[in-house]
Amino acid sequence: MSWNRFISSAVCIAVVLAGIFFETAFMLVVIGLTIGGLYEFFYMIKKKGIPIYSYIGIFIGVMIPLSIWHQFELTKNWELFFITLMFLMVLLLQFTRRDNTNAIVGISTTMFGVFYVSWLFSFLVKLRFLLPGIAGIKLVGFILIVTKAGDIGALLVGSWIGKNPLLPRISPNKSIEGAAGSLVFSIAAALICWPFLPREPYFALWQVAAMGAFFGAMGQLGDLSESLIKRDCQIKDSGKFLPGMGGVLDIIDSLLFSVPAFYLYMAAVLDPILTI
Repeated sequence: MSWNRFISSAVCIAVVLAGIFFETAFMLVVIGLTIGGLYEFFYMIKKKGIPIYSYIGIFIGVMIPLSIWHQFELTKNWELFFITLMFLMVLLLQFTRRDNTNAIVGISTTMFGVFYVSWLFSFLVKLRFLLPGIAGIKLVGFILIVTKAGDIGALLVGSWIGKNPLLPRISPNKSIEGAAGSLVFSIAAALICWPFLPREPYFALWQVAAMGAFFGAMGQLGDLSESLIKRDCQIKDSGKFLPGMGGVLDIIDSLLFSVPAFYLYMAAVLDPILTI
């Protein structure tokens, strides 16, 4: 590990710890990463010559986690409100443009960016407040550690013994050995963080191991998805937010799939208990 990556990792850990335990700091971190992720996504798309609406996308992208924090629910499925609002705003702006070339692609890509970065990442806020107090903090800590342990496992094992490419047309540097190492690290992290899970319902050892494998795999899927986007845009790193680690999207990509999946699972498991 290079010194740049080591220092950047230490900074990330410090920020995450502060964010997890202090509600306002947590929201500032989430909003900051959402803005950074959206900016990098739209920047990559602009380099392809697609006319997108980045400012509208970032504005709506910030409103999504803020609305969850303030428990804003204009409708039962409030997400539809912001999706509809964004579509109308982008459509009105498109009417003012003289050139309608790639209009459908631009509108669709803008909406996809908000869905991909902001909406998926906003599940971290939902997870933080799924249970009151320290219990919600533990849930966030569990999925962060499981997912990032998988990232570390993929890096260490892949750089050590990685020889067989996983999906070379998407990410030439990822190997089958690295993917296997990622799963092992995620399972080990889940077992270590077993006490972070709620006492009710009781989670057996095999269930925790299965959770580590499944959510670790979801993290890898998120990583590969961002690699696909970067490959299409012909970019190695989404940005230069942290030296040695790349941009914001490079940091949160694995969380974009693992966190929503973990939230939906925990919400389904805890629903009978929370409604008692």
